Amino acid sequence: MFQVKATLAMFLGDMDTYPCHFGHNVGDELIFNGEKFIGRLCPVVWPMITEKVTALHAAGPRYVNPEGYYPFFYAPCSQYDPGMKKYDGLGYRNVLKTIEPPPYHMATLAPPDAFKWPPHATPGIAKGAAVVCPDLRSAAVFVLEAFDLSEKGFDTPYFRRQMVILDKVVTRQGIETDKVLETFSKESIEKIYPALSPEIMWPLMEELVLMDYLEVNEDKAFVTEKGKTKLEYFKRSLTPEERETLEL
Repeated sequence: MFQVKATLAMFLGDMDTYPCHFGHNVGDELIFNGEKFIGRLCPVVWPMITEKVTALHAAGPRYVNPEGYYPFFYAPCSQYDPGMKKYDGLGYRNVLKTIEPPPYHMATLAPPDAFKWPPHATPGIAKGAAVVCPDLRSAAVFVLEAFDLSEKGFDTPYFRRQMVILDKVVTRQGIETDKVLETFSKESIEKIYPALSPEIMWPLMEELVLMDYLEVNEDKAFVTEKGKTKLEYFKRSLTPEERETLEL
């Protein structure tokens, strides 16, 4: 599970004529750390933000906006032309140039790399998570990202397991991924929640990889420098009793 940050990236609307009455500014941040939100947010945007935060908390960087699967983001703009119906079945003619919408036009709400000609070369045009304030006069755009592992709320036991995984690997750099479980004692595997199994090990390790705390090359695991720093920070936060029970 992941911590999630929402950042006010831009206003697409006319802020001189229609200022934000909540007083939001570009750069404002809201963070969900696993158990609570930290920051201020206009109540009009709350329902939209929480839906995306829930998805990113679970999926992290793996989150894909369903719209991102549509191929039409890579198609050019078009004009209606009934004579073309015999070709495409509907009747549209390609406009083989990029059309830049004027300021404050609704078209500015589209993903910035969509409908270009030539097409944007990188896949995933609509992959990012973003929310646009329903007040389209100012149209505040909040960009969301999973920026770290969550260690609060009901995520705490899983985060601790992940830190112990790092500790097991850091002294065995290059260990085969399917051998990491064998480095835990039987008591540690079965007594501490969540009980470990091959089925739970990979999701825990995959999240470590997504946050660049762990690298996996040819099925061999390596703790990164970033991972070493995270591990040491975690160890310093524990009591001597906790370090003993976690075998750290």
